[in-house]
Amino acid sequence: MIAGATTTSLRPLDLETDLAALHAWVTHPRSVFWMMQGASVDDVRDEYAGIVASEHHDAWWGLVDGTPAFLAETYDPAHSPLAAHYPVQPGDLGMHVLVAPTDTPVHGFTSRVFHAVMQHCFALTGHGGVPTRRVVVEPDVGNQAIAELNARAGFLVEREIDLPEKRAALSLCPRARFEQSPLH
Repeated sequence: MIAGATTTSLRPLDLETDLAALHAWVTHPRSVFWMMQGASVDDVRDEYAGIVASEHHDAWWGLVDGTPAFLAETYDPAHSPLAAHYPVQPGDLGMHVLVAPTDTPVHGFTSRVFHAVMQHCFALTGHGGVPTRRVVVEPDVGNQAIAELNARAGFLVEREIDLPEKRAALSLCPRARFEQSPLH
């Protein structure tokens, strides 16, 4: 549940209905780590049309009491650049999350969104058709806010890696660590 909200849900991204808000979110100055600053509506549409069409990557529209509030992506790390950096195991699922930028933040909202996204990830099937056993993330090493949130959720940084667009902190969170974390 999100800060007084009664329902939190995720549904597949629908570019027809979600594109305007999606564009505003990913190009917002607070979303700099999404690397879409200056992207046009068509750029965002093209990027997310590729994700929606992919059999290895999904985009999820997060709703709080029916109002769009966050974006999540899940992906098979075996079909991503991460496969060159660690031994992908059955049940691994990659994840990205973006809370809608706002000028009126609500204390605890991001943590609660992160909890909902992690619950969603562990309800999905991971790499190899196995129920998700570990969630994998690769945030930019300069993103201190997400590093702190990841740590509170149970992620352990394996090591820093170089990806085409960033220096990333490859991090893994087994189900048991999440279930024992302060965010569970």
